[in-house]
Amino acid sequence: MRPIPWINSRALGFLLARRPRLCPSRSFCGGGHPKNEEGSKTSGEERSDFRVHYENPSGFTSNVDGKRADFERLPPEPLLRFSPDGSENNEETIDGSGLDSKKRYFEGIRSEADKILEILQQDGPGFNARTALDELHLRISAVLVREVLFRILISINGANKPRCAKLAYKFFSWSGQQENYKHNTNIYNLTLKIFAESEELKAMWRLVEEMTENGLPVTALTFNILICACGEAGMARKLVERFIKSKTFNYRPFKHSFNAILYSLLTVNQYRLIEWVYQKMLLEGHSPDVLTYNVILRAKYSLGKLDQFHRLLDEMGKDGFAPDLHTYNLLLHVLGKGDKPLAALNLLNYMNNVGCHPNVLHFTNLIDGLSRAGNLDACLYFFDEMVKRGCEPDVVCYTVMITGYVVAGEFEKAHKLFDEMIVRGHLPNVYTYNSMIRGLCISGKFDEACSMLKDMDSRGCTPNFSVYSSLVVRLRNAGKTSEANHVINYMVEKGHYLHLASRFKGYRRC
Repeated sequence: MRPIPWINSRALGFLLARRPRLCPSRSFCGGGHPKNEEGSKTSGEERSDFRVHYENPSGFTSNVDGKRADFERLPPEPLLRFSPDGSENNEETIDGSGLDSKKRYFEGIRSEADKILEILQQDGPGFNARTALDELHLRISAVLVREVLFRILISINGANKPRCAKLAYKFFSWSGQQENYKHNTNIYNLTLKIFAESEELKAMWRLVEEMTENGLPVTALTFNILICACGEAGMARKLVERFIKSKTFNYRPFKHSFNAILYSLLTVNQYRLIEWVYQKMLLEGHSPDVLTYNVILRAKYSLGKLDQFHRLLDEMGKDGFAPDLHTYNLLLHVLGKGDKPLAALNLLNYMNNVGCHPNVLHFTNLIDGLSRAGNLDACLYFFDEMVKRGCEPDVVCYTVMITGYVVAGEFEKAHKLFDEMIVRGHLPNVYTYNSMIRGLCISGKFDEACSMLKDMDSRGCTPNFSVYSSLVVRLRNAGKTSEANHVINYMVEKGHYLHLASRFKGYRRC
């Protein structure tokens, strides 16, 4: 493949001289559970039981002082996706080829999972959960075990972490002892994820040892779970060294183990460790591919090492690698942050010419970069240009536009876009509402802000704790203590974030 002629340092002289801040992709901004500043999940209502719905929010967090904290940096895009239920492939075959038989099968699985979870919830002094589970006389399968563990995983919140970890391990141990069934790597990974989310790190590492002792491969997803649980850089470095040396590391679906490690390090923003692993990779004779370049480019840019960023782009072209959608996504945001709308338009046209058609993610990242540069006219131009090209803006794109207007103090334009997105069939998410409530408070429209909080619930969009806390702080700052207490009471009465209510200083329930 021939080098791409525009990828060179001169052509990219538009790069910012100061350390940039990037904007995130959507969730991937959707495959996980973003956490707010209190360490609890922001996706939906937190409950103590397991009957919760999995929500997949996409977007950003906010602060309460009017400054923009959303889209602070660019989390790694799903260059390769990991399933939220901890599975990497479908190892279970289902009897029957018809839709009706599959429907009956999964209805049966859900029903059996309900029975198991009902028993697990009763676990405690005077109740033998193992005996009760035995009396169900169930046929244990990987699908059933995964269903139960996944429901436990999505129910974890700040108040029930120890209990969720305990019940997950009790079920994991019991199911692993049943006849004609043996845990596979996917089930181990899912249980590891529960331990990681519950901050039971010792139990997590013991389970890793058990996994390897049983001869199961440690996979790229396993590494991803472990690295996300490593808060300290030193701990992450030791983990990386261990996996580089591992002979049992199954790095599928990546080209080699280094790519699997680099990708996972990107998910936790370990940019300096990425640099070290990349050098180690080259020393061991492995050649980078497009995914490798995307990861290291993102790391260099995030570290503000723009000269090295330039050289890597040159190297990528000279090695014959064409940019992919993720490379273009980064470059478009760089152009946006540098307030280079004409260069961005030229790049979008170039993408079309080479058959790499821009999608909503590319336009969204460009628009967010331009809004950070203060060029809202260019934001609107590319928003309209996206629609002209047949690319429908989604809730994340609308939220970026709305947030840009709110931060710039142009709330009427933000409100107009908010109404437009609903008319076009895009339901606002929790982050859209957060921006709108912030805008209403800045405009002094506190009654409307409180009404919008209730409107969220009526539309089935549960406020996260950040929405509640930012509204309460703004009301208090405006001297509206009574209204602030009403918001807290509303949160408590709805059963939302009960374990966090004490964080509101001076609050006493009426």
